[in-house]
Amino acid sequence: MDYVLLDGDTVNFNPSFGAATVVVQPGTLSGSSSSTVKGKAMCVEGDEATVSVPGCTYTAGAFSTPGTGTLKIASLSSDQIAQRTQIGGKAVLLKGAVFNAKFEVQSPAQQPSSPPVSDPTPLYAGGTGSFTTMNQTWQGL
Repeated sequence: MDYVLLDGDTVNFNPSFGAATVVVQPGTLSGSSSSTVKGKAMCVEGDEATVSVPGCTYTAGAFSTPGTGTLKIASLSSDQIAQRTQIGGKAVLLKGAVFNAKFEVQSPAQQPSSPPVSDPTPLYAGGTGSFTTMNQTWQGL
């Protein structure tokens, strides 16, 4: 059992994405279910796909002039998807431990050379993150 995630809960990303180091910013979950806790919609499977944190800067190895991109949740861990608690046929999302994250590059970081060389990597996977919930009452299984 773990706490059910709610609309407005915080998504925290860790800065390491393989070769890239991202200046992370928190994201926010949007709950889409019709069931609420203290006026906040409960989050169900699929709501994690709407998390997007644009405008984060990053560097990667020799590409020390920062670029920018967007943080997203790549996949949830099994302890973050309820096995038995559902709303409308969808599993509720639980706080759990750690999810997998990705960083999509919008403006590549560059090597400070003449002429500058751009980072060729469009996506950095291998990141992680966690949830912070304001729900300290309702749990799912």
